[in-house]
Amino acid sequence: MSGVLSTSEAFAALSPKKVFVLTIHAEIDPRISRYVEYGLKEAETQKADYILIDMNTFGGALDDADKIRTLLLNTKIPVWVFINKNAASAGALIAIACDKIYMEQGSNIGSATVVTGDGEPAPDKYQAYMRSMMRSTAEASGRNPLIAEGMVGRPLAQDSSTIGHVISYTTQEAIANKFCEGQASTIKEVLKLNSINTYTLHTYEHGSIDAFIAFFMNPYLRSLLLLLIIGGIYFELQAPGIGFPLAAAAVGAVLYFVPSYMSGLSEHWEIALFVIGLILVVVELFVIPGFGIIGISGIVCAFAALVLVSIKNDVFDFTFVSEKDLELNLLLTGLSSCVTMGLAFTLGPKIMQSWYFKRITLQEQFLSTEGYSVNQIEPTILEKTGEAFTDLRPSGKITIEGKVYDAYTAGEYIEKGSLIKVVEQNMGSLKVKKG
Repeated sequence: MSGVLSTSEAFAALSPKKVFVLTIHAEIDPRISRYVEYGLKEAETQKADYILIDMNTFGGALDDADKIRTLLLNTKIPVWVFINKNAASAGALIAIACDKIYMEQGSNIGSATVVTGDGEPAPDKYQAYMRSMMRSTAEASGRNPLIAEGMVGRPLAQDSSTIGHVISYTTQEAIANKFCEGQASTIKEVLKLNSINTYTLHTYEHGSIDAFIAFFMNPYLRSLLLLLIIGGIYFELQAPGIGFPLAAAAVGAVLYFVPSYMSGLSEHWEIALFVIGLILVVVELFVIPGFGIIGISGIVCAFAALVLVSIKNDVFDFTFVSEKDLELNLLLTGLSSCVTMGLAFTLGPKIMQSWYFKRITLQEQFLSTEGYSVNQIEPTILEKTGEAFTDLRPSGKITIEGKVYDAYTAGEYIEKGSLIKVVEQNMGSLKVKKG
């Protein structure tokens, strides 16, 4: 019969409402957009009746705010926002995307002018795009698009007194201009204003993956990971084939790059730039004689990648990156590199002779003076001079008195045909230097 609730409908009306709470009390960045994305998915999975955003933010990255705005507009669950003091800039855009806005006394909403990383107004192309987003979002949520546009800085009238003004409303001003449904002091009051008296609150928390990302995004820990990466690569080049230093460097690289990628700070091209840099360095060391432009280019590429993965740039566009963040990451990466190289040169020899290093490498020497005669090399060949039969990079072959021998250097490159001098004999191979 029309107007009479069925048993199931009556039960649903009386049953507690499931309210999902998402907390935005930080700068809008990739971590927040990821949090909101997964929170909305969880709310849908749990079949929440309402989603309530507890907001207190001064804004943040425009692309992340746009992602959150789009997610909110597309969700089928009613979304309300409780502004607990601040919904500025990107926060205002997100708030307008919600179905209802409630504000605590003493709160503010607006001031959505796009600024650069140094706090200066961004070029007009960014302002125009933000104005269009604010208008379209207000239209979708049934609010005045001109007011939303005015929060970016476009005047509402041609009156000279309003040109260039940026709108920012207090709680009462927002209510008077129909940009806020009401004033509340707590989330419970917001629900009471909507006649929801029986409910269960489910506050969405960061999952284990987000906790992992947050932990490894700590700048001090990232400095230690840089030491591990650079130090591991250095010791592997000093003793090729051991594997342990390279494995340590690989683990450090994974823990350095993956959290940045998952948080949205880094992209594929930055990781590829680091790999290209390593390849160029290896090619310079083991394929091309000497150390020149290719090796230097490799070092620059690898260093740039280590810096860029920690700051949100758009393919070398640093418009929205503050000088402070850029300088801090350059300083951390540079100091980590210098400290690693300093430790390598000062502690490297001790590490190579440590008991653990001896366990994973072959340290015993079979000297000809003790009766060993590998390849029939005679002790009298020491101090003799000859010629590099091949390039020594650092190993290769030499000729002495018409005979060919295996040889290696202390790390220097010796070109084919150069004069050499035998300085040591180990395990059937001769250690030489330019003679």
